[in-house]
Formats: sequence, structure tokens, C-alpha cells
Amino acid sequence: MDQEKNDKIVITPHRLGMREKIFFLLSGIVVSIPITLFLSAVGQSFYDFLPLIYSEIITIVLLAPFIEEFAKAYPLFYRYSLSERSLSILALLVGLGFGITEFFIYVFLYDVSFVIRLPGLFFHAATTSLTAFGIARSKPIRFYLLAVFMHSLANLMAIFDQFIPVLVVTFFTYFLSWIFYMKTTERYLDAEKYQEPVQRF
Repeated sequence: MDQEKNDKIVITPHRLGMREKIFFLLSGIVVSIPITLFLSAVGQSFYDFLPLIYSEIITIVLLAPFIEEFAKAYPLFYRYSLSERSLSILALLVGLGFGITEFFIYVFLYDVSFVIRLPGLFFHAATTSLTAFGIARSKPIRFYLLAVFMHSLANLMAIFDQFIPVLVVTFFTYFLSWIFYMKTTERYLDAEKYQEPVQRF
């Protein structure tokens, strides 16, 4: 029996490589395009029978945060062999990729000021890292809802052109992201799953 306990197959989880980091950055860029187009289409469908402000609240404050935060976090769920710190880094990259595309869409297509959109570029990275921390600590829904809440709050302020409150929410989200990142370790997710007894035949 003691011999069986000692005979284990140890699978060493891999560490992040540059190609993997680039892949997750690109995934954030790619996923943002269809989501942005979808949300625009949904918003347009409300314009016919709702006042503009209600349509914007439904689309931008309610739908967008739930859909965008889920879409950004979705690729992270299969990376179970990573450390908490590595998962957090991938989350930042996915969110940054998303933010880059959204930045260019708003600045070059919707003619929004470069300065106004710049904080939002990194905001997406921060909110995605919140969800990643939840995944790492086996509490994905709780931290996903936190990310959605911060996103909704920022969007609500933006609708009413409250630039200073948007910045407050944005920088507070940065702060939360940094706090949670500092709590991550190089402990691998579900580490006990990587040590399983050898099957004897």
C-alpha cells in the first residue's frame, strides 16, 4: 500500500511562452469585433420604439458588460495547468487585446477623443484580471460579477458624460486588479490533480 502511495506520475504544468501570450492578446482583439458589431445591432433594434437614452442603458450598461466580460474570460477556463500568476497575465493580455480594438473603433470610426478612450484601453485588461482571479480561487461567478459591476458603473457614467467619475471607477478597477494580482502566486491551479497514482494492471 505504501509503495502505491509513493508511485505517482507527476505532470509538470507548463510555463507561458511568447507565442502563447501573443495568441491570447490576439484572441482579445478578434473576439471584440463580433461583440461590438452584435451590441451595435442590438442597440439599433431598440431605437425604433424606445427613447435613445433607454436604448443606450439597456445596450451599454446592462448587456455590454455581461457579454464582454464573459467573452474575454472564456478562453481562460481551459488553462487549468497554469499558475495563478500566469493565468492573471493571460487575462491582462486578453483584456488588453479587447481594449486595443475597442480603442481604435471608438477613436477612428466614432471619432471619440483619443484622451477620453485611453483609460478604457487598460480598463478591459483590469476587469478581465478580476475574473481570472476568481477562476484561480474557484470563485469565478463572484469575481465575474464584480468585473461586470465595475464595467456597468463605468459605462453608466460615460453615457451621462461624467468623465471624472468614469476615471474614478476606472482607476479603482486598476487598483483592484493590482491588489488581486499581488495576491496571486506561482501555485499551480488544482495542483493536486497533477499527482495521480500509477494504475497497476
